[in-house]
Amino acid sequence: MKVTILGCGGSAGVPMIGGEEGPRTGIWGACDPMEPRNRRTRSSVVIEGEGGFRLLVDSGPDFRDQMLNCGLSHVHAVLYTHPHSDHIGGLDELRAINRVIGTPLPLLATPDVLEELRLRYAYAFAPWKGPEFYRPVFEERVVQEGKSVSFPGLDIQIFEQGHGRITSLGVRCGTFAYSTDVETLSDEALSTLNGVQTWIVDCFQHDPHPAHAWLERVLQWRERLGVRHVILTHMGPEMDYRSLCQMLPAGVEPAYDGMLLNLQD
Repeated sequence: MKVTILGCGGSAGVPMIGGEEGPRTGIWGACDPMEPRNRRTRSSVVIEGEGGFRLLVDSGPDFRDQMLNCGLSHVHAVLYTHPHSDHIGGLDELRAINRVIGTPLPLLATPDVLEELRLRYAYAFAPWKGPEFYRPVFEERVVQEGKSVSFPGLDIQIFEQGHGRITSLGVRCGTFAYSTDVETLSDEALSTLNGVQTWIVDCFQHDPHPAHAWLERVLQWRERLGVRHVILTHMGPEMDYRSLCQMLPAGVEPAYDGMLLNLQD
């Protein structure tokens, strides 16, 4: 199994818009603008099974550039973890995927998220008469927390996560798990994560946050679960790549855009 981290930044990315104008414009916070791994687009991953089936998890507003930068031409399905704009804002770009695969794209989401997507992107969910893909076209599939979905070479367990005022979905595939946009995990969710060996998990900043996990909480989860390899994602401008590498314990590291994981499962 392969996992490509398309993006690992928070909702505004790194750097955030603003700051002094010029070649290194933007609000970098504690991040060194000379370190290319500090330049982060919105969080998303592609999970690829042994047979080549690719599941996209979220499509943020940077989706087009992410796919091109990572050398990926297509995916075979998309799962949305929750309806925040930094995770769905690239939905229209999926029409390019339709053209590559030549068919409607399976779109997986909970009923509430599907309803929100239909409200924001009504044109994309109108009946499709084909054969052209002048807009994205989807095959809608309802998923539920606590259930599993299967694709060729990929068996995905879905679990609920606390994300401030709303919930989001986490996914587990074998000994790999992905938990973006989470600040609370129930005992049931932690039970689902038992046995995970590689975990990409939300870690927005060092100090506590009302909607995102922070470093101390992630390390506590890791100790409880005994995860061998933890990779931090959805990081804000406080999270400098090199500083994190120097301070994090062995087995924990920050992600970077384009990071590729080859997993034996």
